[in-house]
Amino acid sequence: MAWTPLKGSPRASSHPRPLSWIVVVVGALAVFLFCASWVLVSSPIGATVQGYFYSVGSSEKLDLPVSSGNEYSIDDGHLNTSLDHVNNKPPSENLQSSSISNEVSNDSEIEQTNAKTNSQLDLSESTQVNLPMTEEVKQDPAVSSSGEPVTTVGDNADVSNSSLPAQESADIANSSMPAQENSQIDSNSSETTPLAGSKSSNETDNIRMEEPAPVALINQSTVVSTASNETSPSSDDSRSTAVPASIEKPESTSPVGCDLYHGHWIHDPLGPLYSNNSCPVLTQMQNCQGNGRPDKDYENWRWKPSQCDLPRFDPKIFLEMMRGKTLAFIGDSVARNQMESMLCILWQVETPKNRGNHKMQRYYFRSSSVMIVRIWSSWLVKLISEPFDYAPAGVDKLHLDAPDEKLMEHIPNFDVVVLSSGHWFAKKSVYILNNEIVGGQLWWPDTSREMKVDSVKAYGISVETILNAIATIPNYKGLTIVRSYSPDHYEGGAWNTGGSCTGKAKPLAPGEGVENVHTKRMHEQQVTGFNRAVERVTNGSKLRLMDITEAFQFRHDGHPGPYRSPDPNKITKRGPDGRPPPQDCLHWCMPGPVDTWNELVFEIIRREYEGGSAS
Repeated sequence: MAWTPLKGSPRASSHPRPLSWIVVVVGALAVFLFCASWVLVSSPIGATVQGYFYSVGSSEKLDLPVSSGNEYSIDDGHLNTSLDHVNNKPPSENLQSSSISNEVSNDSEIEQTNAKTNSQLDLSESTQVNLPMTEEVKQDPAVSSSGEPVTTVGDNADVSNSSLPAQESADIANSSMPAQENSQIDSNSSETTPLAGSKSSNETDNIRMEEPAPVALINQSTVVSTASNETSPSSDDSRSTAVPASIEKPESTSPVGCDLYHGHWIHDPLGPLYSNNSCPVLTQMQNCQGNGRPDKDYENWRWKPSQCDLPRFDPKIFLEMMRGKTLAFIGDSVARNQMESMLCILWQVETPKNRGNHKMQRYYFRSSSVMIVRIWSSWLVKLISEPFDYAPAGVDKLHLDAPDEKLMEHIPNFDVVVLSSGHWFAKKSVYILNNEIVGGQLWWPDTSREMKVDSVKAYGISVETILNAIATIPNYKGLTIVRSYSPDHYEGGAWNTGGSCTGKAKPLAPGEGVENVHTKRMHEQQVTGFNRAVERVTNGSKLRLMDITEAFQFRHDGHPGPYRSPDPNKITKRGPDGRPPPQDCLHWCMPGPVDTWNELVFEIIRREYEGGSAS
């Protein structure tokens, strides 16, 4: 006999209620999960969590082997001469107007790692730098940190040769420097004002050097096309870490074929791409603000080509464009100046892994597998110190017709090479061609012998030699960018004879500059050597000339001057006898005009990879 529950019994109504409750709960849970997922994906917290899951930007060690080919020493060379000491010594009696004092040290040994000094970058592989945010302290541009006004020196001094030897200290002021404060834009000063070079964007610079015939061929011959635009990534860094490929292509405001090197400087209210406090690899001697320079407006000028705009450097787009590739800076201390500028810019979006050692600087950006390399080569050609013919030991001897062999063995591993040199040709040295001594700088013991090659001609020969070697070396299909001779701005003398650039607060205006004869001759020789090498390319690589010389003759305001160290007791004014303090008018403040070089490098590479032409 079946048992039937009574009407109204709890047992009879217990099933419908739990079923409806479950439906409601499941629906609510689904809505919650949908909302939570949307918030997680779209919010900064979501990006952070995603980074944890995909290991993007993590500090995990990355094992990138350093090939045995890197085991030679090609680090920064030192002149081992303090500018302070040199300026306190009288110039040599034999000093000519187109040469540097032989008080410069003859030591051309490769830079040694010294754990007792602060002048060497920490090349350990395990540390990353944390950059906490900080408030930027505004400083009265008219008063120095010591309360002293800026000293202004005379203008319009023609200096036939004012080359400063390449200083190569790599001091780091603080490996835990605070990050850059966001730039504040004054809404009342949003207009850009042309100052130097031309009166309008369609006019070229008023200061134009008379160019030799080879210079006229720059726009026609600076590009050597290959059958393919592809470049091979560095052999030891070809692995790539997966990241979202959502970086947008930059809007190019620089038409293909636009001349990048004739234009003018305009004031830029956006300011620099980084600050001296947001870059831990900045050499102290170029840290002008950290060294007490009282003015800051030299940071706020942009180069404006006459026919187009030079795009502002976007580090995220650059890293994506260079994904899996290696960019190498090769040259002297001015090349180091540019390499550190590039690192400072890229550092604002990602902290690289230091994969270098005392033999080669290498910084690896994990998110895009991009490697930035620097190799020291002061002359770019073969250097010996042992006796040769009647030239004794202890004097640097340059085989002008032989490239730097230690440098050349690494060229095939690079995708883009930025090459520069020139200022070391003011140093005491002997010039050799076809195993015969043909000239020298601050060295020519037998005046009865004919000197066939001076320092300027030697420079032109060296440029042609290294570029011929790069243009014909097998297995190199990359892009070589030759940065033209960087002008200095010593007025009233050379670097060791009272030359000065103190008190320069803005670029030169049209008609204010005085042509530097030595800079003009060096530039002419470099361009001639470049054009000759272009005609001999056989390996499918490409050569481009990044001709910055004319544009940067306007930037006498961009050098450290007397602000070369953080020493609060340093001398920044002229003495009672009118003699200026020791100063650097060759290297460039960071941030400062040197950052424009890397914006030009960015644009040249972009045009190359997009099939354009860099004029």
